[in-house]
Amino acid sequence: MGELVDAAGLPTELGAVDYLMHRGEANPRTRSGIMGVELLDTTPDWERFRAVFENVSRRVLRLRQKVVVPTLPTAAPRWVVDPDFNLDFHVRRIRVPEPGGLREVLDLAEVNLQSPLDVSRPLWAATLVEGLAGGRAATMLHLSHAVTDGVGGAAMFGQIYDLERNPPARQLPPQPVPQDLSPGDLMRDGINHLPGALLGGTRDALIGVLGMATRTVRDPLSTVTGAIDYLRSGARVVSQAADPSPLLKRRSLSTRTEALDIRLADLHRAAKAGGGSINDAYLAAVSGALGRYHRALGVPIATVPMAVPVNLRAEADPAGGNRFTGVNLAAPVGVVDPVERIKRIRTQMTQRREEPAMDLIGSIAPVLTVFPTPVLEQLTGSVVGADVQASNVAFYPGETYIAGAKVLRHYGIGPLPGVAMMVVLISRGGECTITVRYDRAAVRDEKLFAECLVGAFDEVLALAGDPAPHCVPASFASARATAESDAQ
Repeated sequence: MGELVDAAGLPTELGAVDYLMHRGEANPRTRSGIMGVELLDTTPDWERFRAVFENVSRRVLRLRQKVVVPTLPTAAPRWVVDPDFNLDFHVRRIRVPEPGGLREVLDLAEVNLQSPLDVSRPLWAATLVEGLAGGRAATMLHLSHAVTDGVGGAAMFGQIYDLERNPPARQLPPQPVPQDLSPGDLMRDGINHLPGALLGGTRDALIGVLGMATRTVRDPLSTVTGAIDYLRSGARVVSQAADPSPLLKRRSLSTRTEALDIRLADLHRAAKAGGGSINDAYLAAVSGALGRYHRALGVPIATVPMAVPVNLRAEADPAGGNRFTGVNLAAPVGVVDPVERIKRIRTQMTQRREEPAMDLIGSIAPVLTVFPTPVLEQLTGSVVGADVQASNVAFYPGETYIAGAKVLRHYGIGPLPGVAMMVVLISRGGECTITVRYDRAAVRDEKLFAECLVGAFDEVLALAGDPAPHCVPASFASARATAESDAQ
């Protein structure tokens, strides 16, 4: 039987990883909300802004769908069109004291991300933030990771945006057909289909066993060697790449986000000069910032464990759900030379991407979904092997607009699943933003860390040549910016 899809072509059943993300929403330490913060060049008309989401929610059904979990696990949880959908619950507006800036928006974003999404409704909220300096505004799109990952989100929600400020009016699609499915209904449906599912599962398992037996008889040495190689690869995939940092070990529920702006072309030139990709240069700069911070506090270390998500989404895959895995690096924070950091990161990324068991977590996720929530939370806390996660998502290459307002910058804010720091690079419209969200119990000297961040990215950008480009502190005033302002 083929995979069931909805009218928009998205799977109706939650995958195992998606369901784990959904379950994590109940606990602030495992909450996996993601957010896109966009700065707009003007404040859009409220009714026009609201109409955008009314229109798009009829096209992108995930905006109208909630998750139904069966009373007993006889069937996979399912996405259904919410019969009680209320757009005004999901599309909101708020005003910050004027003249507001990105700092005020990021502080609001922290409150939103730390607040649980209502799992009885569609798992998103869009907030228009008014009151920014110069008549500008911002949007905050808060989304559960159960809906999709960063790459899938770029594809799924592209219909929110226009390619011109005042495009022709879009035709309003018909209302999606609601589905009044209760947890009990889904449980009974699973029971009714259980015999066929068991027969199908038994048939597939038997075919798999027979295939393995045939391969073993024909070439026993290769079969056993392949199994051993996979197990060894799995051990490398889940093992901690470096000892954790003594400075970043504490965890709390207090977080802060800082952001930098960089021209994409500048980062590309710097990466090329350093012998790596944009991602290599980005990770080298993050590693440099951590190294500077540790040395400044008198705790120099050679490496920290860093997890880097790797996209597994093929072009033909639907935009919904999560299709990524993570690779564990020993971030070379003790290496002062940025070119050498780029080289070491590139070598590790190449090796890790070739691991046969790279998607091991995705393989065992179906087993994890049956664990009781307390056990699952304990297990998650014990297997997190990184101090830092660093993600890289490419969005739209050209200019985009929402409700007549141009998107100037896009900042991606990720969850902190047991790590001290989540760093996100977003490239969009020729610009890059670097957003660093960290646990304030792990990073205690916020001013020092911000300066280390600027210094490390400037150091990597300087590889582009003379005149060396600089990053722009978007959410805080750096010492360099202060000095330049005083000189004027």
